[in-house]
Amino acid sequence: MTLNLPLVVVLGFFAWAAVKYLGVRTWIVVLVALFGFWLSHTFLAPAIESGTRSGVTVINGSHA
Repeated sequence: MTLNLPLVVVLGFFAWAAVKYLGVRTWIVVLVALFGFWLSHTFLAPAIESGTRSGVTVINGSHA
């Protein structure tokens, strides 16, 4: 069985679990999300996106 989830859903689950079980404060999660949003508008965005795509490809393996 194959399940396709957007990366944002997986990251959202980890953020929720961190707040619920690890005691991470909600304002820290919001601050990190805002930092990611602002970072996506910088010159680093293409490198981050490329690295994320490569990492997902490595984790998923090649489906040739």
